[in-house]
Amino acid sequence: MTTAASPLASPDRRMLVALVALVAGAIAMGVSPVFVRHADVGPFASAFWRAALALPVLAVWARLERRGDAPPPRWNRATIAAGVLFAGDLFFWHLAIMNTTAANATLLATLAPFWVMLASGALLKEPVTRAMALGLAVCLSGAAMLVGSSFALAPERLDGDFYGLVTSLFFGSYFIAMRFARRGVAGMTPGLLVYRSSLVTAAVLLVAALALEETLFPSSLKGIAMLVALGVFSHAAGQGLLAYALGTLSAGFSALVIFLEAVAAATMGYLFLGENVSLAQAAGGAVILAGIYIARPRSNAGVAVSSPARSDPARDGTIKNSPAPEAGDT
Repeated sequence: MTTAASPLASPDRRMLVALVALVAGAIAMGVSPVFVRHADVGPFASAFWRAALALPVLAVWARLERRGDAPPPRWNRATIAAGVLFAGDLFFWHLAIMNTTAANATLLATLAPFWVMLASGALLKEPVTRAMALGLAVCLSGAAMLVGSSFALAPERLDGDFYGLVTSLFFGSYFIAMRFARRGVAGMTPGLLVYRSSLVTAAVLLVAALALEETLFPSSLKGIAMLVALGVFSHAAGQGLLAYALGTLSAGFSALVIFLEAVAAATMGYLFLGENVSLAQAAGGAVILAGIYIARPRSNAGVAVSSPARSDPARDGTIKNSPAPEAGDT
């Protein structure tokens, strides 16, 4: 008598778990504007506290992931680069918000997946499928609908528009660096990666906050609570789940799912900030979901390429495929 095969094979189950983690992480990051709006500090100070207050949670996460008494892997250039790039992403994002409309800043920042897909083939040696390219086009259309008629070019806002474009470059580069760090070193678990990169991010943003903000500390208990939520929920959970997913899913597809940040931000704004959502904007959110569905991984098509020689699936959630050139390691 033969035994029926499991309806969900191990690689498929790993992919499903990574996809759920990616969606949850995108939603957690998308809620961040609600916390920032009520944080009682300036934009650069809130960016610093976002990374700094996540560190205790991430330290515990990283320690729980360690097995036995084996020493953790050494620092590598990709981890440091990820921390610097995410600091740049937050810095220019806040500059964009301050110097152009929220609609312009949001739409220009959503170009990040475009840069990720361009770099996936050249740097990561991960194929960009037709479905992923089509999904990107659909998601960009949905993002334009979500922003709605608020998007407008004006000479007085060109600096802010430029900052929004730079934000997309930093965030796209951050994705690439995180993918390199996840696949490049055995034992580089999600918690350890985000903990180390957040140390770098917090250090860079502390310098920026001290130089550009009048005060670093919130003036109310509500402000403190919002900053703690920003650090624990949006950063520790959001970035940690993203790092976990990047151990299994390709950078190109993972970047597309981050379009859900815009959907989550619009939803939270409607529920908690009294912001209206028009029918066209709701349709834009639905189009984004359709684009992500079009680009979804099929079998191993959307699974990240890992290096068998240096990656342990039991420890970091990657799937073994043929070896690929690596970068960013010491």
